[in-house]
Amino acid sequence: MTDKTTATDKDAPLRDDIRLLGRLLGDTVRRQNGVTAFETVEMIRQISLSYHRHDDEPARRDLKRILTGLDPVQAVDVIRAFSLFSHLANIAEDLHHIRRTRSHDMAGDLPRRGAMANELMRATEAGVSADKLRAFFAQAHVVPVLTAHPTEVRRKSTMHHELIITALLARRGQADLTPFERSEIDSQIGRTVLALWQTGMLRNSPLDVLDEVSNGLSYYDYTFLEQLPKIYRAIEDSLGEQLDDRPVEPLAPFLRIGSWIGGDRDGNPFVTASVLHQTVRRHGNKIFSFYFEQLHRLGGELSMSGYLVTVPGALAALADRSPDQSPHRASEPYRRAISGMYARLAASAEKLGLGEPPRHPVGEADPYDTPSEMAADLRVLHDALVKTGLADLANGRLRDLRRALECFGWHLTSLDLRQNSDVHERVIAELFEAVDPGTDFGALSEDQRITLLVAELGSNRSLLRSGWTYSDEARSELDILAAAVEARATLGNRAVTTSIISNTRSVCHMLELAVLLKQVGLVSPDGRASLFIVPLFETIADLRNCVDIMDRVLAIPEYRALVDSLGGIQEIMLGYSDSNKDGGFVTSGWELYKAQTGLIDLFARHGIRLRLFHGRGGTVGRGGGPSYDAILAQPAGAVQGQLRLTEQGEIISSKYSNGTLGRRNLEILVAATLEATLLQKDDPAPPPQYLAAMDQLSATAYDAYRDLVYETDGFEDYFWASTVINEIATLNIGSRPPSRKKTRKIEDLRAIPWVFSWSQCRLMLPGWYGFGSAVEKWRSDNPQTGMALLQE
Repeated sequence: MTDKTTATDKDAPLRDDIRLLGRLLGDTVRRQNGVTAFETVEMIRQISLSYHRHDDEPARRDLKRILTGLDPVQAVDVIRAFSLFSHLANIAEDLHHIRRTRSHDMAGDLPRRGAMANELMRATEAGVSADKLRAFFAQAHVVPVLTAHPTEVRRKSTMHHELIITALLARRGQADLTPFERSEIDSQIGRTVLALWQTGMLRNSPLDVLDEVSNGLSYYDYTFLEQLPKIYRAIEDSLGEQLDDRPVEPLAPFLRIGSWIGGDRDGNPFVTASVLHQTVRRHGNKIFSFYFEQLHRLGGELSMSGYLVTVPGALAALADRSPDQSPHRASEPYRRAISGMYARLAASAEKLGLGEPPRHPVGEADPYDTPSEMAADLRVLHDALVKTGLADLANGRLRDLRRALECFGWHLTSLDLRQNSDVHERVIAELFEAVDPGTDFGALSEDQRITLLVAELGSNRSLLRSGWTYSDEARSELDILAAAVEARATLGNRAVTTSIISNTRSVCHMLELAVLLKQVGLVSPDGRASLFIVPLFETIADLRNCVDIMDRVLAIPEYRALVDSLGGIQEIMLGYSDSNKDGGFVTSGWELYKAQTGLIDLFARHGIRLRLFHGRGGTVGRGGGPSYDAILAQPAGAVQGQLRLTEQGEIISSKYSNGTLGRRNLEILVAATLEATLLQKDDPAPPPQYLAAMDQLSATAYDAYRDLVYETDGFEDYFWASTVINEIATLNIGSRPPSRKKTRKIEDLRAIPWVFSWSQCRLMLPGWYGFGSAVEKWRSDNPQTGMALLQE
């Protein structure tokens, strides 16, 4: 059997699934929309295949004739049929990926590249000790951050049906099904395809921010709540095997989930203090609902009788404190203890203003004031099981619940705040005018602004003036910050941890945010900060200036004190989408690389730990690509156990709507971070001739891109006429306006709809334009050695 045949056989289940789904969809179209509609779709499919496979020119002409002859109703049927088939094929491909992974694992093959098992195996082979691995995890920080970028067109309703089809297809692949069971599954899939066909693909009304929050929370049910604890468990067990199966202490929580949804105000006037408050409340409700359900199930599992097992004193005391007086559980200490914990958790939810538990507690109890108090009770259960020979029972749901509590707390996810530097500047100017009439902050030089802001950081006075009438913008910003303070006080400090400054262009922009945070107590006069102040460098000019900006701000003692108060870590966010839109694909990538290498050297000189936050999208034009390769491609020293990156729009659903795939994608982030930190050799700097060549290529590509996009007469009109930007602006796929200002200027258009528009018309300009011009000029200028150098 040849390798080609083997590969073909491996894909046979995928082809079978696609044929089944295609047949069921075809049957649905024929029954619901008539034979004519079905035959039209089928004819287009067959002619398209002929054209694609054989470059058949008559087929192309026939296809054009048929498509141009469709009336609007027929066109909608055709579009929906092929769109839905693509969705169904994606389901089959995702399931096949899971199937192949399981087959790989069942065959006993070596762990695959990107799997945590592979990285831990390689680390052991490289001589990395278990202690060194534990030290890595103790300081590691890996956080995918969910954003509501408007690139996910699918509705939750359609995704719900698709998840049902995924589960049914997975069951259908089981080897022990009877003919009746298989037939019943096929019928269920057919009914779900029918429901999907008759479900609107697009929303009829706009999304608001809280809709986006709810959409984001779905992925906690699909993946995060269950899979994060399993990842920790697998890593801890692997480390235990390295230590001859000795038990290991739980790892520090290095992997968490972040979010912008409900806190990202940059250009979105609909994110208000009220929205932030409701967002955080929904976060709390989601995680409390999970804890309630897990405690209920845990009570079902830990049914041990006090007549059959030893009951340690701590467990007996915990059970005795329970309000559970049922005689049916009088001899079941674990269940009594868990009933008491459930009652305390219900009291905590009531105290925090969250929703009621799904099941009424057995009685009243004092609330848990903090997650650590609940963790202490879970530890009592764990220790009792271990001490009495029931350690296996401590190693399942109880272990995962303890880990979930440590990762998610009361807050579920850490919400980032984000606002444009121009807004911060206007608000600061207004605050100074209120307390020091006549102060024209906008008229001051940068050095004068820095002096004023630094003095204010160390001052005990407040810039908030009682009775002063602030502008709507200033009031909104101050209210948002106050809401963040309330969220932290209610659900814990991790509820809001970061404030990002979009469009950071100067030292002042970072100091302005620090002074604003000081007004609500998130920065104190003695040099302590409660939030990370994160500059976002997102244009070509800003990327080129970021090293100088950070050098200057870190040299200011008052700002350096804020960094030191947060563990000596300064986070920097790099914008991939906007830098691409500003300077093109080549220059964006090159300036991002140079910014990182410059920041690495700078932070080493300042003795500060650098944490990079990568604002990457899904497409090439927005910095997209395989996460594993992207992390390993970072310059030496750029990772060092610290990684934050955005998961945007449709990428969230493609990665995390399926628990198995979701776990794989989370593992990839951790595995790549570990490899980049512990296993990659610190390669020497590229040869000077390579750097010089890239500088020249980038300069040429930049000029070509800017000349076309920003300097060519009529290009703006061409863009609006030839792409679907107008239609994208009317789609109900996000709460944020497509442009920062009410103009048609490309400068004001957001990077997301810019790239999305080119993708829909299949020109993909943001992913390539400028590269050809750069290579052509380079070869012309270096006819003898140019191509050879590029090929090295």
